[in-house]
Amino acid sequence: MGESVNKCDCQAVNEELAEKVKSEMEDNSCFSLLSAFFKLISDDTRIKIMYALSKSELCVNDLAVILNMTKSAISHQLKLLKASGQVKSRKEGKFVYYSLDDEHVFEIMENALIHVKHKK
Repeated sequence: MGESVNKCDCQAVNEELAEKVKSEMEDNSCFSLLSAFFKLISDDTRIKIMYALSKSELCVNDLAVILNMTKSAISHQLKLLKASGQVKSRKEGKFVYYSLDDEHVFEIMENALIHVKHKK
């Protein structure tokens, strides 16, 4: 393929520093995944669901009550979160319980909340 459309057209002021930082940059696919993650959690309902799940494993009914929403609306958002690997589920009897997929998602939630409360 051809050259990048956004090719740099300037000289670094501190070439050594610029090269050091450039060598430490993640590849574009990593940034694309990170961007997709932030787009996913940028929805108010999904972020509320993830926050609730950071506190406890919950079923759709409990999430619907907590967020004052319909089970259908909650299920739709959970489907997106599960497909993206942010939440996992387990079945117990006739109920499906959801939780955050791993501790990293929990840490992101906690750190983001600390950040917005600090900026408030």
